[in-house]
Amino acid sequence: MARRLSRRGFAAVCLAGLSQVRAGRVDAAPMDDQPPSTGHLNAITPTLGGRQFWADEFFFHDWHIQRNCFTGHYRLLDGSNLRRAWGSFDECRNKLDQIAAERKMPPMRGRGVIVLHGLFRSAASMSHMSRFLRDKGGYSVFGVNYPTTRGSLVDHAQTLGKVIDSLQGIDEIYFVCHSLGNLVVRQYLADHTRPEMGLQPDRRFKRMVMLGPPNQGAQMAEALAPYRMFHAVAGASASQLARDWATLEASLATPAFPFAILAGGRGTDQGYNPFLGRDNDLVVSVESTRLAGAADFAVLPVLHTLMMDDATVQEYTLRFLTHGYFISKEKQNPIPAELAKRG
Repeated sequence: MARRLSRRGFAAVCLAGLSQVRAGRVDAAPMDDQPPSTGHLNAITPTLGGRQFWADEFFFHDWHIQRNCFTGHYRLLDGSNLRRAWGSFDECRNKLDQIAAERKMPPMRGRGVIVLHGLFRSAASMSHMSRFLRDKGGYSVFGVNYPTTRGSLVDHAQTLGKVIDSLQGIDEIYFVCHSLGNLVVRQYLADHTRPEMGLQPDRRFKRMVMLGPPNQGAQMAEALAPYRMFHAVAGASASQLARDWATLEASLATPAFPFAILAGGRGTDQGYNPFLGRDNDLVVSVESTRLAGAADFAVLPVLHTLMMDDATVQEYTLRFLTHGYFISKEKQNPIPAELAKRG
């Protein structure tokens, strides 16, 4: 049971969030394109922010089509995040097809990695990891944006499903996810793997690396649950973590393909955040990251918010995607069922 935060503790959490906004690590500004009117002009323009209000639904190489979660209109972005079209999904898709034909862009093929960010963040927070996987691993990388503070895990999982369906020609799909992004994948797997309904797992799924996943619940979310401001700011998916983990956990699937977990911690009883009581990465305890069936597990001295930028984390991630272990086959540290306990 998580302890109730004192006023000083709650203020500290709020200040930490504010510091991330100032540092550019939280993409929550609601500024961006307004829904188009009849006869609107599509001009090549940069976006104006507001990443917490856009969800990727379609990818073709590094081009992607996003839906605004408030207005429902779409925009087409190129690899530099310049807006190339907006309007309906069909309008954006037709524009993309036209551009692909004009530039003679080849079909997608080979190995692809879906990269998912955590709460309050965007694909930009995973850019260093994405670049490493692309440059060092030779993967096609799809950095997916989803509005973490707008919608439930089921909503995010449905959006992820559209992205996966769009990856036509990709032969193998891997996942690298940070924090909440791991639960989005687990929700997707639960919703799309029902043999009794004819829903079979996608045979392209190969391996997954979980970075700081709250697989056994999030103590910080539970601690913040009594505060209305937390639910207003963090949204439905975070509220699910905070209010009724037991119900949420029952709706999540464990990947049927090989997966591994990287947790952050100091190797001490207190970790980086004494409030959490056990070793932790400042936000998630080491024990809370565990999930039965993991093919490998490691704890590194990294903070939750920055772990995806750490060189060792990136190297371990690529090694698991490529070989199925973090260090070597002899040094694998799997998690059997009896060790997957809630922290």
